[in-house]
Amino acid sequence: MDFERLNTVMRKAALEAGDAIMKVYAADDFDVRAKSDDSPVTAADEAADAVISAALRAAFPHVALVTEEQAASHTVEASAFFIVDPLDGTKEFVQRRGDFTVNIAYVVDGVPVRGIVYVPARDRLFYTDASGRSVEETGPFAKDEAGDIRPISVSVPDNSALMVVASKSHRDQATDDYIGKYKVRDMTSAGSSLKFCLVATGEADLYPRLGRTMEWDTAAGHAVLAGAGGVVVRFDTHQPLTYGKPGYDNPFFIAAAPGVTLESA
Repeated sequence: MDFERLNTVMRKAALEAGDAIMKVYAADDFDVRAKSDDSPVTAADEAADAVISAALRAAFPHVALVTEEQAASHTVEASAFFIVDPLDGTKEFVQRRGDFTVNIAYVVDGVPVRGIVYVPARDRLFYTDASGRSVEETGPFAKDEAGDIRPISVSVPDNSALMVVASKSHRDQATDDYIGKYKVRDMTSAGSSLKFCLVATGEADLYPRLGRTMEWDTAAGHAVLAGAGGVVVRFDTHQPLTYGKPGYDNPFFIAAAPGVTLESA
């Protein structure tokens, strides 16, 4: 893979998808439909998916593509593939809370080696560069040329005073009980894959997820966090979370700075 070209294509596709999303977001009203699993979908999800899929297929026609909005892709089996969630945090989008993201990742042998997470309503853009290191770019975001970027890195956590980020829309008692095993300085909530990025920048130390997710929900954020020195592990075994699993379902997981002493399930 030509990682310089990959970075350019993924970045432009994510920004153009963000534009498509924000056109719908700015409308006075938009339709919200339920998919077969009862999760919501809007015209923004579909428009963003069309933009990203077209860009990836044109640039890398021989690389498999798995995307949330194309059910036929959910049976793809490949050792290397793109995995896309064109609009993660649709509930945040529908409620106009801003914490929704565009997510594109490239997975090789079960590992998300490159990824991009764009938060169009917050003007935040995180991605792995051609070397695999994670950066945050500050806007305005030109489509064909990167602007100012800064390397990002996980925190050096204090296990007696951790900063925890948890889901805004999927918080439950099991999550609170698990967080209760840690000495917590403060907590914040965020939607979508933005939570991975808050750990990647050192704005949080720990993000536990005790709830159903799919690989397209996590792959891009996982790549960004890994490129910033962080880890994403299974909740039950603390072994690395892998990709390309049958059905693309994830187990519960924990994302963290590596200095966090992880508690058992």
